[in-house]
Amino acid sequence: MAKTLIAFFSRADENYFGGAMRYVKVGNTEIVCDKIKDMIDADSFKIEMKNPYSPVYMTCIDEAKKDLRENARPELMNYLDSIDEYDTVILAYPNYWGTMPMAVFTFLERYDFSDKTILPLCTNEGSGMGSSERDIKKYAAGATVKSGLAITGSSAANSDKAVKKWLSANGLI
Repeated sequence: MAKTLIAFFSRADENYFGGAMRYVKVGNTEIVCDKIKDMIDADSFKIEMKNPYSPVYMTCIDEAKKDLRENARPELMNYLDSIDEYDTVILAYPNYWGTMPMAVFTFLERYDFSDKTILPLCTNEGSGMGSSERDIKKYAAGATVKSGLAITGSSAANSDKAVKKWLSANGLI
């Protein structure tokens, strides 16, 4: 039987929403992933950095930019033993500097994605998927990477229709 994993990176704390800063207890990506969990049968795994970025938005983006420039691979708080039992991985993340947070690269490099299908989902405030789909193809060699879904972060709470349509188009509903 086909099994699905939702692997996601999400950031709470101070975030940018369409021109203003706002403190949130749950990050936009996690909000969308919770919707997916309500729509399909899937396991989930939160990609969390052992040393997370600052809760202050402007400091966080500077730290993320530094990690990108250094091609860093931040250590994660925990790891899955294996992803062998999964056929499909919904990989969800915010757009950080035109791609995924470097912790997502850490996750991708840890596992063998051969013969798996990856469905990218990227929350953003107008920058779309960036180069993340191309980066996933590069770092998850052997996987089939389908067209991703870009969700405006400030609209995450109202993304049900778009998420359901995307899941349906990919045979999960």
